[in-house]
Amino acid sequence: MSKLFLVPTPIGNLKDVTFRAIETLKEADVILAEDTRQTLKLLKHYDIEKRLIAHHQHNEHKSLERVIDSLKNGETIALVSDAGTPAISDPGFLLVRECIKHGIEVETLPGATAFVPALVNSGFPCDKFVFEGFLPHKKGRQTRLNFLKEETRTIIFYESTHRLLKTLTQFLEFYGEDRKVSVSRELTKLHEETVRGSVKEVLEYYNNNVTKGEIVIILHGVEK
Repeated sequence: MSKLFLVPTPIGNLKDVTFRAIETLKEADVILAEDTRQTLKLLKHYDIEKRLIAHHQHNEHKSLERVIDSLKNGETIALVSDAGTPAISDPGFLLVRECIKHGIEVETLPGATAFVPALVNSGFPCDKFVFEGFLPHKKGRQTRLNFLKEETRTIIFYESTHRLLKTLTQFLEFYGEDRKVSVSRELTKLHEETVRGSVKEVLEYYNNNVTKGEIVIILHGVEK
């Protein structure tokens, strides 16, 4: 019987993949990949040869019907993103929703995702937290930051390298220089780094140090 598998892939270190994930990728008829070039590196590392089809934010609306037809015709399909768990700030949600709509079985494997190690490593409360993902680049950005002013739970953001200073500067403006923050980058890689402190301290650090790699920002909630 056909099924859609969502398969988490390593966020950096290629060893951070489960035996079951490798097995699922080997058994799938087709692998949908956010970036086929990136996925090919992982497949080559584990000697997996499969048909790869691009499935990303720019074509996922158009490819839905074709993927659903393939599943209805009996194919087993695995969906992967560039890194981490599909549908977490990456393509996947639309396809899952469409599969459910058509009665197609969906199975999501547990595995790598960037925000969990960053959250736990921050030292902030993680019994309750809010995942914000990427802030809007322009429209709605300040509205969203203002909305989170009174949030008491720990808040998780994803951010790109070139927007980190802008985001930290806005944190200082909206939340004050003493709010605690933790910035993790290059998680699981050779130059993994986590910088913790007040918004003012962390902003000063990154004003004086080169920043590279994928970034997860953990913002302490309002203490009441």
